[in-house]
Order: sequence, then structure tokens, then C-alpha cells
Amino acid sequence: MDIFWIFITLVVAGGAGWPVTTFVLRLARTVDAQEALREEPLDPADQPQREFPVPDPEEVARLVPPLPVGVLRGGLVIGVLERLAVATAVLTGEPVAIAYVVAIKGLGRYAELKETPAAAERFIIGTLTSMLWGAGTAIVASTYLL
Repeated sequence: MDIFWIFITLVVAGGAGWPVTTFVLRLARTVDAQEALREEPLDPADQPQREFPVPDPEEVARLVPPLPVGVLRGGLVIGVLERLAVATAVLTGEPVAIAYVVAIKGLGRYAELKETPAAAERFIIGTLTSMLWGAGTAIVASTYLL
């Protein structure tokens, strides 16, 4: 029965972490857009009843440019493998292996991260979210199911 729960844990850690990480990255991008909109002075006569402006999607697209094509390619596959590695490390009682995952990922992306600060920020947010999801899933499974 433990094999079944380990398999389910790895599927949840690897597969279900993608929407969570994507959501957090979108949330971070939305926060950047909100801050960019706040930097522009608002005319109180235009929005007298609101405390916080609701950004126009076209305005957000203008203020927060899209990521350059080719930046951090393969992130989806790397993220799934990262979450699987982290969950496996926790399930096998070898959390030190997580440091290897971080080191390999950081060294592999170093050149891209050095050139683009926006990519570095997304890398950190995505990596932390992904690792927390993988470790959290494995901890919950090992505590309650195994």
C-alpha cells in the first residue's frame, strides 16, 4: 500500500505543482503591474469612488512587457523534474539532496539569469514555489499516509 501512496504523492508533487507555480508567477506579475500603475499619478476626478485602481489589461500589457522569447526555455519540464526530485528526497529521508537540485538548477541557468534580471526574479519565485510544493506534498504524505 505504501507504493501506491508514494506513487500518488509523486504524481501530485510533480503534476499538480505546475498550476500552483503558474498561479504564483501570475500573481507576482500582477503585483508588478499594480505597482507600475500606482507610479503614474491618478486623477481623482476619474475614479472618485475607488481606493485602488482596477488596471486595464491594455495598460498592464503596456507597462509590463512580455518576457523575451527563449528566456528560461524548458521551465515546465525542469519544474516537474525538480518537484519530483524534491519529493523523492523528502520521502527517502535525504533532504540534503534538495541542495543538489538547487545547485544544479542554479548552475544550469546562471548564464541566462545573469543577463536578464526579470528572468532571475521569475526563476527565484518559480523555484521557491515549486520546491515548497514538492516538499510540502511529500511531508504531508509521509506524515499522514506512510
